Amino acid sequence: MKILILSDIHGNLPALEAVLATESNWDALFFLGDVVDYGPEPKPCLDFIRRNADFYVRGNHDHALAYGVDCGCRADLRAMSVATRHWHQTLLDENDLDFLKLMPIIHSTIADGKRFWLAHASPRGELSSYLNADDVIAANADIDADVILVGHTHLPFLREAKGKLFCNPGSVGLARDHGGEACYALWQDDQLVLKRIPYDVSATVARLEKAPLKKDIVDALRIVLTKQR
Repeated sequence: MKILILSDIHGNLPALEAVLATESNWDALFFLGDVVDYGPEPKPCLDFIRRNADFYVRGNHDHALAYGVDCGCRADLRAMSVATRHWHQTLLDENDLDFLKLMPIIHSTIADGKRFWLAHASPRGELSSYLNADDVIAANADIDADVILVGHTHLPFLREAKGKLFCNPGSVGLARDHGGEACYALWQDDQLVLKRIPYDVSATVARLEKAPLKKDIVDALRIVLTKQR
């Protein structure tokens, strides 16, 4: 069984399309939240998740946009998040907002003979905690699952501990360790693998430059999107 595991698309359609061009066939798709904010095209990204994800959970940015509340973002990302969220609110309709509101916080399912646990930031359901691999393992080893999946930090990890796999697939649309790459994970042949592929980040930046955003916001997003190791 092939399971495509995505997280943190953040309205970046060129990045999502690059993943889909590489992984064109899968048996199931899991999404770990944050389809909106930052990127230029939230609507087609949200439509893709709504139509294609077998199981999904809500991210802190999805929650903030849907309910009009703070995202709990890091201080260095807050201005970009707020500015793009206000813009995204004009691009989405009531059906889109209802979909975001109804996304579960946590989801558990059995696939390929394994129990998968899906959450955004914390496996316990907190939406905005920034947890590294050690934090996730230390606080969640007692969860009744074989594979525990989280997103949110945009920093991928894959660890085996206490008879479980713990994984953050990284961000499809806004990788923080290296710009111009879309990160995701793949479950296949009873193995979980982290993947990353290049995409045309210049296309994303060009679309942001045409958006009704202030220049300093676009410049800040460009830096994050094109950051090199």
